[in-house]
Parts: sequence; structure tokens; C-alpha cells
Amino acid sequence: MGGCLSRVLGYKAGANEDAGDVVTSAEANSTTRLKDPHFFGGGSSGRRMAFGYKSGFAKLYKLGQELGRGQFGITYRCEDKATGDSYAVKTVKKKNLTSSDSIEDTKREVAILKRLAGHENIVRLHGVYEDDKHIHIVMELCSGGELFDKIIAKGHYAEKDAAELVRQMLKVVAECHLNGVIHRDLKPENFLFIEEDSSTIKAIDFGLSEFFSPGTKFTDVVGSAYYVAPEVLKRKYGPLADVWSIGVIMYILLSGQPPFWGPTESGIFNEILRYKLDLSKAPWPQISRSAKDILLKMLTFDPRARITAAQALSHAWVKGENASDIPLDMSVINNMKEFASYGRLKKLAIKKLAQTFSEEEIRDLKDQFKKIDTDNSGTITHAELVESVRHMRTNSDGVQVIPDIEVDKMLEGIDSDGNGEIDISEFIVAGLHLNQLQRRDKSAWKKRTKLAFDSLDKDKDGFIDYEELREGLLGEGGAAALAEGGAEGGGGKFDAKQLVREALREADKDGNGKIDYEEFCSLLRSKSSGKTLN
Repeated sequence: MGGCLSRVLGYKAGANEDAGDVVTSAEANSTTRLKDPHFFGGGSSGRRMAFGYKSGFAKLYKLGQELGRGQFGITYRCEDKATGDSYAVKTVKKKNLTSSDSIEDTKREVAILKRLAGHENIVRLHGVYEDDKHIHIVMELCSGGELFDKIIAKGHYAEKDAAELVRQMLKVVAECHLNGVIHRDLKPENFLFIEEDSSTIKAIDFGLSEFFSPGTKFTDVVGSAYYVAPEVLKRKYGPLADVWSIGVIMYILLSGQPPFWGPTESGIFNEILRYKLDLSKAPWPQISRSAKDILLKMLTFDPRARITAAQALSHAWVKGENASDIPLDMSVINNMKEFASYGRLKKLAIKKLAQTFSEEEIRDLKDQFKKIDTDNSGTITHAELVESVRHMRTNSDGVQVIPDIEVDKMLEGIDSDGNGEIDISEFIVAGLHLNQLQRRDKSAWKKRTKLAFDSLDKDKDGFIDYEELREGLLGEGGAAALAEGGAEGGGGKFDAKQLVREALREADKDGNGKIDYEEFCSLLRSKSSGKTLN
């Protein structure tokens, strides 16, 4: 291990502090938050706090040995007096909850555990109790020890074993994100094996986790030094910071050392921001190309180019021979919603772009299609799209991210042939991760956009003119679908000329009646074009 990997506390830096200005301790692997001077030093009595949880913990359970401790609470083994079953209980002293942050954190942690209940790789919540002095959070007991300790004992993992662990961690992240939860403190210490000889792990400790909605950006510096994403240090981040953390854990599993190391936390942060990721030294030359491919996609510096957890689960190295169900990727649904708002020319441009990808390159989107097409009919119906959208939730009340009423507009905006359903080709076009593709490999993006442009520029004169655009929009039976979409002229009849002229205006910035390559690329980079969803 070279003395590089050590326990690092989760932390939260204060709003006016530098990223390196954090509270640390070598005592335990718990969460630490900096004290806010506005709340500490006078305080109200914890005995008067009431959280609305049920009472009677002492009557139902018998406390056992201490398992660990953190800033606000101590975790014990406990036994159900009626059944003899063993559990873990996190007991929090109310008198320690002397800030509004700490009170809200406790409530939110319970709400998140309830929201994520039932996932095979997330610790189960069995009940929450309170009395005058304490809150007792009773959870499943995982007796196999921390992943961190296993890494220390083994030094590093073989690829097959590492992939099995990474797959389970990514499933946790995908489930969190689908439910509008960002974990913010993923590290080996926060994954426990369910039993000593088991390879199944479960995520614990959601003390730094938050609810989020699509587009939410967090600014507080939280996490653990080795595992924190660069955008967290820059104070502008979202759920993809969790994917970076899993990438760091994967690096450690395969090499036994963290990818970014320094003698102090500020030194580690500086290395993360410098981003000198070296895969040329041992053991990396012996590691498979596939493993390094997914690793680099998770450890992509720009979060806009970083792979999502659900995408990563479709990767060949992660998936292996495992045929388990791929979770729904909330970012694909968001892409589809965005696509539905685009004008006809931008949709056509994306369609041509999609045709430049190989089967392997769109494997993740095909997996997502299968996930939504629950009856395996080969098309996604209105009911199936509604059901998938309903899985995307946010905040403690479980508010649906995209209301059912917007699904009709989504379906209409994606269904290019007008048959009322979404087929695989329509889905891939609408689900493409355009932001990710533009930023991950700029050279590859340029080649793809040129291919897409050339497929419309039939006479190869460097422009897409009216006739070429007309063929692209109305060819291959597209006129009927576009007529269904409602391009009307005088008397309410389908007006092809007007439709083409409107599409041309989407990108023809210089008004010369045709579209050059730069205008084509500018259209693809634009946020939206055409009608928007309300």
C-alpha cells in the first residue's frame, strides 16, 4: 500500500472556508461537520426536541457492544427482545443537535433511508425511535466488516472481483440518483459486507446525503479527501460527483493506492485539481484495456463529460457475464424531455449524428430501452413511458420530477413517424448524451458532426440548401409524420415549403438561405430550439 491509503473523515467545510480548511480526525470513519458559530455556544436544551418518531426503543431492544461512533451519535449492536434478531442502532444524543443543520441532517438521513428502502445494496432501515434524550435509528446489521479493511488486508483485488464490487456500488449510485438523492460521501469505509465470507456489500451512512432536482448545483464542500470530485472543490457540483468517487474506489481496488495523493488534505486537493492521472506505471500496464476505459470515463475531470452510473453499469467490464437488470438512467429521461422541445432541424441533425455510432457505443441506450419496454414489444408505449417517468422522484415527499401531463408532449416530440409509440431508433436519437459526447473527445465529436453534416450535404458543396433540407425532412415517408405534427399553411393544410423554411431559419444565422458546417455545429451546441415544454 506504500502508506498512501488511510482513513479519511467525511467533512463539510463552512461556507466561507477554503476547500483545504476542514476538520479531520483519526479516531473513526464518521462524518464531521465544522461548527457554525451562529448555532454553537448557547443552544437550546436537546430534551425539549420532538421529531415525531415513535417511542419504546428500550422496551423492544437490548443494547449490545459499540460498533463505531461519530460526531453526533454512537452505533451499537442491539437485539430484538421478542425475536432475538440482531440489528445495528445509531443512537444520537439530542443535546448534540445544537444547530439547525444538524437537526435537518438527522431528519433527512432518516427520510433518505426510507426512500431507498428495499434496494439490495443499501442498508435496510428497520425503525426509528426517540425518547427525551435520544434518537435511535435501527438498521440491518452487516457483520462482514468494511470494504476499506478488506482492501488493506488484500492489498488489491483481481479484476473480476473488483468488477463485482464496482457493479454493486454503481447500482447504489444509480438508485440514489433515480430517487433524487446525492450521497456525497462514497468511500470504502461506507460499504460493509453483509457477512464475513460474502461478496455482497451494502452502503451505509447517508449523513451527508441531500435530495436534489435535475439541474441542482451544490456549493458546500463535503466528502472525504481522497474521493472528492474536482467540481466539489470548485463549489459547483451535482450527482455526477458520486460517480467520480466510485472511480476513485475502483482505482484503489485494482492498484491498492489512491489516484491522487498528498501528505495533507490540501495536498490531496491540489493533486485532484492538477489531474495528473498516470496509468503507465505498475500495475496498470497489466490491467485490461476495458477496465481502464471505464475507469477513465468515471474519472473524467469535466462532470459534463463524465459517464452516469447507469451508463457505467452497461459497460462490458462492469457488466461482465452478469445479466442483472440495468437500472433506469434519469439522465436519459431528461435527455428525452429536452429533445422533445427541439425544432425539426435540430432533431434531424441529432438523428444523423446518432447514425455515426456503432452498436457497442449505444449499448447503454439499448439497455435503457429494454428497461422501459416492459412488455418486450419492441416499442415504448405511452403507458410504459409514464411508468418510467414516475420512477424519477425528488425531495423527502417523493415529488415526481416530470408530471404525467408532460409525457404526452414528450411522446409527441420523439415519435417521428407518428404511430403513437417510440421505437428503438427514435429512442436512441432522443436519448443521446449530447453534452457528454461533445466534451469527452472533441476530436471524435468533430468527426461525427462532419459525417452528420455531409450526410445532408448531398452535392458536397459545403452547404445544406433548401432542397437538401427538404429531402432530409420529408424523405423516407417523413412527410406524413410531419403533417401529423401540424405544419399548416392557408386553409389549415400541410405546408411543406413553410415547414422547410422554418427549419432552415433554426440554423441559418447569416440569412443566406443555406446552412454551413459552423452553423450546423452551433445548432447542436445550442440549448434548445423550437417549442419548449412548460
